[in-house]
Amino acid sequence: MENNLFGITPNQRLMGIVVVVGVLLLVPLVAMQFTEEVNWDVFDFVVAGVLLLGTGLLCEFVLRTVRSVKGRLILCGLLLLVLFLVWAELAVGVFGSPFAGS
Repeated sequence: MENNLFGITPNQRLMGIVVVVGVLLLVPLVAMQFTEEVNWDVFDFVVAGVLLLGTGLLCEFVLRTVRSVKGRLILCGLLLLVLFLVWAELAVGVFGSPFAGS
């Protein structure tokens, strides 16, 4: 099994992705206990989980299949850019598309 610079195997990266997504989803869950400004329902958590996990798994796929470091950085950077744009559109409707409900 191939190791990266830090000696982390691909399976350890995969588990790390799942753990990080879970921890990130705990942030709004905890915030909901202390303020009414965060008001997520189950659908919001599902959408956020799918976006985060999907992006993480696609980045893992890129890391496993693309051999050049430059290619990995470009593709993972593009995936993160798409994640941030979709997240911003869903959160505040940056582009005013029907996708955001506006």
